[in-house]
Amino acid sequence: MGSNRLILDNKNCPQILKANTIVIKVGSSILVDPIKNTIKQDWLNSFLDEIAVLKKNNKKIIIVSSGSIALGKSVLKLTSKKLKLDESQASAAIGQIKLAQSYDLILKKYNINTAQVLLTSDDSQNRRRYLNIRSTLKSLLNMGIIPIVNENDTVATEEIKFGDNDRLAAQVALITEANLLILLSDIDGLYEKDPNLNPNTKHLPVINEVTKKMLEMASQSTSINSKGGMITKLEAAKIAMNGGCEMIIANGLKNFPLSNFSYKKEKFTRFIPKDDIKTLRKQWILSIKTKGKLFLDKGAIEAINNHKSLLPAGVIKAIGKFERGDAVEIISENNEKVGQGLSGYSYSEVEKIKGCKSNEIEEKLGHPGRVALIHIDDLVLS
Repeated sequence: MGSNRLILDNKNCPQILKANTIVIKVGSSILVDPIKNTIKQDWLNSFLDEIAVLKKNNKKIIIVSSGSIALGKSVLKLTSKKLKLDESQASAAIGQIKLAQSYDLILKKYNINTAQVLLTSDDSQNRRRYLNIRSTLKSLLNMGIIPIVNENDTVATEEIKFGDNDRLAAQVALITEANLLILLSDIDGLYEKDPNLNPNTKHLPVINEVTKKMLEMASQSTSINSKGGMITKLEAAKIAMNGGCEMIIANGLKNFPLSNFSYKKEKFTRFIPKDDIKTLRKQWILSIKTKGKLFLDKGAIEAINNHKSLLPAGVIKAIGKFERGDAVEIISENNEKVGQGLSGYSYSEVEKIKGCKSNEIEEKLGHPGRVALIHIDDLVLS
């Protein structure tokens, strides 16, 4: 066993030791050389050596890996930083094969089999498809397989994209009831200010709540191949924490990335999950990519905080292009997100009935409507 190899014991990273199911997200900025658009082979070998150690310790592992578009770009000789949709889809189609093969070939040396799972946001928003994904992933894990998950960029358009693999990884963690989500990135966690602009800013090792202030100060990534920045990681943290899953942001640029933060004591940030773990259905609702926003008055906020359904009378305004059944954000008068839920009405219908009492709905719509805009069973507070 090499000196750099991952060591699992209570003296090192107890989060990894205690977790049964672990989702690890690998960003493009640490996997792919930004100049050559090829995989950093030494890095991947060292990382998968650590994965083999986790498997020997009976851990169930899911890897959410970016990189397909970057790898496809090198084959197609595309040099532009901003690709057209068809160029992105073509690059993803080519690069995904190379990405999956890279993981599979190395892990086979450890007698570990892999499976490729490609998802779009649309898959998780449909309850039946969500349950099918859950069943497939859990079956693979129970059979000792490591799923290699990525967004299906070959077919995904803006309307059905997760938008970043941080959010995708958080949703996968919830789907599989993972205990731990690790985001390997090009930064070693959360800081009070952008460390690129403020070198002496304070590192935050433990976070119990993702606040509005944190989201406002979060900087966008400047990585060439990375889609998201710290904002997407904080959004992923909220999803994971609300579902009872701890999340860690760690710098993964060096070889043996798990060893570096677990027992070499390099800096990282832990996001501690909430105690009041939501039901599986409400975890699903909270993880869905929203398509609009509903702004509520003070009375409506008080009502939903008292476990009541959201009625049209409490809605001040609506934003977005959403249909019945789509997820929408619930926003207070202070412009703070307080939760999200599945709308019982489309945007055009909400525009007609916002502020209306229940007995006025039929007249406004021209047909009978349901009393609740969002039923309490379809509503989750952040």
